Amino acid sequence: MATADSTGAVGLVLARPARLLGAEPFFMEFIAGIEERLTGEDLSVLLHVVATHDAELAAYRRWAADRLVDAVVLVNRSVEDPRPAVLSEIGLPVVVVGEPAAELSAPAVRTDDAGPIREALHHLLELGHSRIARITGPAGLLHTAARTAAMLDGCRAAGADPMVLEGDYSEESGAKLTAALLGRPEPPTAILYDNDVMAVAGLGVAKELGVPVPGELSLVAWDDSTLCRLASPALTTMSVDVHQFGVSVAESVLELIGGDPVAERWSPTATLVIRESSSFAVQR
Repeated sequence: MATADSTGAVGLVLARPARLLGAEPFFMEFIAGIEERLTGEDLSVLLHVVATHDAELAAYRRWAADRLVDAVVLVNRSVEDPRPAVLSEIGLPVVVVGEPAAELSAPAVRTDDAGPIREALHHLLELGHSRIARITGPAGLLHTAARTAAMLDGCRAAGADPMVLEGDYSEESGAKLTAALLGRPEPPTAILYDNDVMAVAGLGVAKELGVPVPGELSLVAWDDSTLCRLASPALTTMSVDVHQFGVSVAESVLELIGGDPVAERWSPTATLVIRESSSFAVQR
């Protein structure tokens, strides 16, 4: 709980376009879970949305110098990530979401990114799909790399033909990349998307191009949401309890700032929810 010398705040910086934050449900649910747990301890989330990683680093330095937060939550770890070194240098307590950082002695709430991809891929392979595409988030993110590696390994083992295109989680990239895939001489019969927004946009493009879903194309989204459930057809998803994910992160934050040993935690496991958008493959 907040102590006499507490700032009363836990910091979260998101380096991403603000328009994506409004369109993508994931972070809103994640933050709600953190807030729910912190509120009972007289703490709140100080959210700062910036356009660049340099601006994110500047925010951490300012928060540390002015003692504006008790700790920060570090999200979206990247392959080449300068943030752990900076946070270590300025001595700002941190909980890492995702893979731990070797250069930063800090607790982490870890996520299994490979397992759910293997489950989704197994579902599609059982349906007879052999040309399977994946539209990813930014390739530099650790969780994107882990998901892509799992898909490529699974396709290689099954003798399937994988296609991977990099998106940015936006509606625009989901639509553009889906159109590019469906315009190929041998288009995929199934597409996995790294979030719900790109998947719903891809479904819209398939309809515009006259490609029946799931008759000729199966779609699977990562992250379940109202968007996926209300789509027509409703989208098969890898569903994560994002709210509980946030609660777990908050539990680690509270232990950290309270001076207690921080328990090892994992995010809730993503599970396959089969709906109408995935079915048996029909080769075109």
